[in-house]
Amino acid sequence: MRNHSRPYYSSERRLNLAQSFNAVGAVCAMLLGLFILSGKEITPQQRAAFTAAQEQAYRTAQASSVRIPYSLIACIFVVIAVLIVTMHLPEVSEKGAQGRSDEKASWKKVLQQRHLVKGVLAQFLYVGAQVGVGSFVIRFAQHSLPGLTARSAWYYLLGHWIGFMLGRFGGSVLMKSVPAARLLSIFGAGSLGSIIVALSVSGPASVWVLVLIGFFRSIMFPTIFALSIKNLGPLTKRGSSLQVMAIFGGRNPSRDHGAHLRCHQHPHRLHRPAPLLPLHFLFRRKRL
Repeated sequence: MRNHSRPYYSSERRLNLAQSFNAVGAVCAMLLGLFILSGKEITPQQRAAFTAAQEQAYRTAQASSVRIPYSLIACIFVVIAVLIVTMHLPEVSEKGAQGRSDEKASWKKVLQQRHLVKGVLAQFLYVGAQVGVGSFVIRFAQHSLPGLTARSAWYYLLGHWIGFMLGRFGGSVLMKSVPAARLLSIFGAGSLGSIIVALSVSGPASVWVLVLIGFFRSIMFPTIFALSIKNLGPLTKRGSSLQVMAIFGGRNPSRDHGAHLRCHQHPHRLHRPAPLLPLHFLFRRKRL
């Protein structure tokens, strides 16, 4: 939620700072997962030898291990929902709004905002690339480093998210002196370069470059969001809704990527989400 007591020019930095705590939560959740999930790993060969009863028992044990944590998460969401319903949140009146006619501005007028449309496209491409790359770290590490267990590969994913967290906080600081759009382009170039290197080399170097992408992608979501709805005035709410729809739609490329991985088990499917990054970078270079 935007704080109306603060100047517009710092909105990108403040949104990045707020989103930094989202990254802290992601890292804490990963660490908590170590205590929740079983440390025993079943190899594909061992699982293939399971009888029907053993397979059912294994699935039941796996489901039971997450039952309590997910129940707690559900309770937290219920509490949040109750708080939202019971709190008397003020109606946000956008700068420049002059009446009901402005509030009911047509979608045609919203879509005429070129920087918003570019921002929505950039967000869609970013989310597809983010989930496609982030969900592939463990599998990529295992294929790049033969013999690496899933639990050991987990540490590379943790490093990916720690870099993401540091990038959010660091980006918030850098935006005090570097324009948000320029910093976004620099981080985007870093992401694209890292993908190219990861596809070009092999072994530990490729895995560590993939880990580094977590840092470069850190500021993308909040900065794209803030830049694309900036100076929309009474159209801000509708512009924000388009951004949210882009985030939801961006999951489809990564869903297809995951389905392809399950079917083919190819170790180097990183090239599937990779084209989304140069397209996303080009949209951002246009200054949103």
